[in-house]
Amino acid sequence: MTTQQEVAVPGVRSRSRSKNLKPFQSSDIRVLLLEGPSKTGVKLLQQAGYQVEYFTKALPKEQLIEKIRDVHVVGIRSKTMLTEEVLKEAQKLLVIGCFCIGTNQVDLSFATSRGIAVFNSPFSNSRSVAELVLAEVIALARKVGDLNTAMHQGKWVKPTEAHELRGKTLGIVGYGHIGSQLSVLADAFGIHVIFFDVIQIMPLGTAKQVPSLEYLLKAADFVTLHVPETPGTKNMIGEKELAIMKKGSYLINASRGTVVDIPALKAALKSGHLGGAAVDVFPTEPFANGKNFENELQGCDNTILTPHIGGSTEEAQSSIGVEVAAALIKYVSTGSTLAAVNFPEADLRMPTAEDHKTVRILNTHQNVPGVLKQINKILSEYNIEKQICDSRDTIGYLMADVSVENEAELKRIHEGIGSIRESITTRILF
Repeated sequence: MTTQQEVAVPGVRSRSRSKNLKPFQSSDIRVLLLEGPSKTGVKLLQQAGYQVEYFTKALPKEQLIEKIRDVHVVGIRSKTMLTEEVLKEAQKLLVIGCFCIGTNQVDLSFATSRGIAVFNSPFSNSRSVAELVLAEVIALARKVGDLNTAMHQGKWVKPTEAHELRGKTLGIVGYGHIGSQLSVLADAFGIHVIFFDVIQIMPLGTAKQVPSLEYLLKAADFVTLHVPETPGTKNMIGEKELAIMKKGSYLINASRGTVVDIPALKAALKSGHLGGAAVDVFPTEPFANGKNFENELQGCDNTILTPHIGGSTEEAQSSIGVEVAAALIKYVSTGSTLAAVNFPEADLRMPTAEDHKTVRILNTHQNVPGVLKQINKILSEYNIEKQICDSRDTIGYLMADVSVENEAELKRIHEGIGSIRESITTRILF
């Protein structure tokens, strides 16, 4: 039986005489970090005693497959594609950390079927994105982008049309963490804020929720999009939606590249129906930096194009590093699935130091009738101190603190639960 040095888990309140759990039948935890996540997260993982291999860029698929075979934890951003083909090779993988908002780069269905938990950071870059959008609203209203380009070309041309923001209407599509923060910032500028969301939400400041997307598009001087990538949001802003926007209004997309029909947006800009646009996300984006970007919006007047930088600030990346690394450590060290993207959320309080016979059983299994009965039959020979089991879609997750006498009983529990046909993974912390 191998051991691991004791770990202080970020996000777990320190208690006097609490027990530090260690993995049973596990080699030293190996972590693969790709695409240069913040060093704040790297430091936490190293302090936890994990072996961390760090790359500043995404790896080619062949190299990724080779590297992922022997790691327990993998951390990525938005470029690394963890497909079924890749994840099939990850025989030891316990958990994936997405150091970003989105998880569409991970085959969540297959990861779940293999008992691999996935965590992300849905909130840490909200302020950075909101600030970028507000900056783009100002820049579009004053045509800063085009004027800057002209000045660099030696042309002194003052604009014939420019606008203050005070009294204008900003329409926010998606009033989540980013949309609501943007709402507060815009309110301070004297901007009238309206928003549309698929659920009823309490407005902040003077913002008002409107009954439909069509209502918002017709009323707003600036429309900004903050929705996830789903089948329902694909091309949600197309030719029809652009046509009902105010003449001379502006569109901003800092959500997902598939949300806007790019050819339709180009046509609306070229015709003069829209006064401008700012786009930070695209349907397809280059794999690496360099002269490798092409898009139909290039050359459109008063159109700001940025390379997916909404959350690319030192402050946001630092917060993301801490949030995701803490979730990974907590999952590996305690089994907690709070905030997991693809698992049911489950957690148990930590055993105390006096509970020297206590071990923690962690099991993922197919969400079908009879599994819990089989597990409890095995555990019925022991004192179950705490237990929780929950399910989400196709997967069930069980946590149980059980009192055992010796290593032989640990092995018996591990092998017994692992032999259940519907069982996917079983871990024991002691």
